[in-house]
Amino acid sequence: MKLNRITLNNIRSYKDIDIEFGEGSTLLWGDIGSGKTSILLGIEFALFGLQPGQKGSSLLRNGEDSGGATIEIEVEGKTALIQRTLKRSKTISQDYSSITIDGEKREIAVTELKSAVLELLNYPKEFSKKQNLLYKFTVYTPQEEMKQIILQDSNSRLNTLRHVFGVDKYKKVLENVSIINSKIRDQRKLKEGMTFNLDKDKQDLEVKQKQIQEKNGESSMFEVELMIKVEARKLIEKENVEIDEKIKEKDNLQNEIEKTQILVKTKEQSIIEGENTLTQLKSQLQESAHLEFDPLRIEQLEKNIIESKTKKDDLNEKNLQINSTIHSLMSKNTESEVIKNKLSNLEMCPTCLQDVDPVYKSNVSNKLESDVSSNVNSVKELTIEKQDLTKKIMILDEEINSSQKQINDLNILRVRLQGVQEKRVRMEELEKQIESNRKDAGLLKGQTETLRNSLTELAKFDGIFRKKQEELQIAQREEKMSEIKLAELRREINVFLTQTTELEKRILQTEEIKKELNYLQELDSWLTKRFTLIISDIEKNVMVRLKSEFSEVFAKWFSMLVSDNFNVRLSDDFSPIIEQQDYELDYSYLSGGERTAVALAYRLALNQVINSMLSKIKTRDLVILDEPTDGFSDSQLDKMREVLEQLEVAQLIIVSHEQKIEGFVDKVIKLRKESGISLKE
Repeated sequence: MKLNRITLNNIRSYKDIDIEFGEGSTLLWGDIGSGKTSILLGIEFALFGLQPGQKGSSLLRNGEDSGGATIEIEVEGKTALIQRTLKRSKTISQDYSSITIDGEKREIAVTELKSAVLELLNYPKEFSKKQNLLYKFTVYTPQEEMKQIILQDSNSRLNTLRHVFGVDKYKKVLENVSIINSKIRDQRKLKEGMTFNLDKDKQDLEVKQKQIQEKNGESSMFEVELMIKVEARKLIEKENVEIDEKIKEKDNLQNEIEKTQILVKTKEQSIIEGENTLTQLKSQLQESAHLEFDPLRIEQLEKNIIESKTKKDDLNEKNLQINSTIHSLMSKNTESEVIKNKLSNLEMCPTCLQDVDPVYKSNVSNKLESDVSSNVNSVKELTIEKQDLTKKIMILDEEINSSQKQINDLNILRVRLQGVQEKRVRMEELEKQIESNRKDAGLLKGQTETLRNSLTELAKFDGIFRKKQEELQIAQREEKMSEIKLAELRREINVFLTQTTELEKRILQTEEIKKELNYLQELDSWLTKRFTLIISDIEKNVMVRLKSEFSEVFAKWFSMLVSDNFNVRLSDDFSPIIEQQDYELDYSYLSGGERTAVALAYRLALNQVINSMLSKIKTRDLVILDEPTDGFSDSQLDKMREVLEQLEVAQLIIVSHEQKIEGFVDKVIKLRKESGISLKE
């Protein structure tokens, strides 16, 4: 990675500043408090955002509501512009973030931007949820933090270095193995309980299989027995069919006898009815012998009826006229009464509008009364005349009815006389039919006797049929009992088969669980006895190799910074050990320059070892040193030139207030502070 420029807006002591970095070495120079370290903090914020535990107030300038940092970097030919802002509300938080790579801008969330930067720098993914330890120990570590690592207790130091080197994954693996082993043991207990009855299930399966074999043998015996009983029942049914045919034949004969008897009775009844009819016909012929018929009498009677009807019509017409006259007279009387009532109440003529004279009213009234009286008399006379007409009409009706009755009697007589010849013919036919019926009745009686003789021969089959029916019922009952026994046996076999199937299925499942249990036991043993040891050995070997390489590089850098005869190395817990002649020096008893030399050598060695292990990270060519010469003597400052030359990095940024360092670098950026605002000279 190459750092091109950084732009800060309202970050710490800066209002607005834009700083360009070039290749080679650059010195950020200024007095203490001029804002040099603020630029380094701005670079870290622009790349990774606020760190866990870091407050926005440590970056946002006092009194400002917003601020931010924009950094331009170059990674393997790609130019990336990263922008982050801070905003003050109730608290100070990150507000906006974006990344632009080769002109393509993406506005993304804060956490997403950190992941994008880590991916761009090719940092391992596990560092996305960690603090920027890898960046701090490869690129930029504040000098006081490096001294804290040296002064930490051994366990804290080892955990920190494991974290930075990525070796803590082995510890995580061992912790995960412990968790897995615990879960495996829980699963083992569960599966041991699930396989506890496996042997018993196998024994039960053998018993069930033997029972099925026995039941199958019994089933075969019952099937043979059932077949025998079925055949016996079919034989009886066949015999019953033959006997039933004989019984049907007997029933048919019985029906024939009954039909013949009915025919005999019918013939005898026909004979009796014929003789009775014959007697009646003879009697009727005798009665008709003295009857005489006069056709002229019918003509005379019909003529009388016509004359009477004519007279009746005339009388009805006259009666209708009288009724009409009576109705007219009564209507006139009603009208006269109405006029009379109106006239009695009339004071003025409605036509001429003059008073009506009482005399006139009296005359008119008298005239109306006279007319009414005359009409009443006429009605009485007409009523008497109507009564006479009604009597005459009734007499004519009686004469017409009498004549009509005589005509009917004469017609009946004519019919009776006409049927005498037909009756004689009928008598001859009846005599022949009676004789034929007597012969038929004799033949039918003979046939009945013959059928009765045959019926007697077939009657014996009724008893035989009843006996066979009883035998058939017994055979059917025995067959049904055998079927029931066989069905029950088959049901028992099916139950056993179902139980056997369930047992086999359960045994298979349990055996699979047993296999899983064996696998879990083997896995538990392997993880406990082999894998854990392997991981521990790997971690130990890695740490030994790291310590060896780290110790060698640390001794190299330290010897370049300190001229005295010191022998330096690292202990197993990566603590610096400084020996002089035959005794060990405690870190706290070293001079200020010597302690700074230890911290700087430790820092440079750590950077070199990490870059060696994580050779694919893109920040290996960038190193930032913050006050690396604090407490150095002039001779140590002179040795810094050699140290910087041997770093062999593409871009080196140094923060220092030592003016002598200016001669060791390619570019110097001078900073100063005026009225609380940091500025670039």
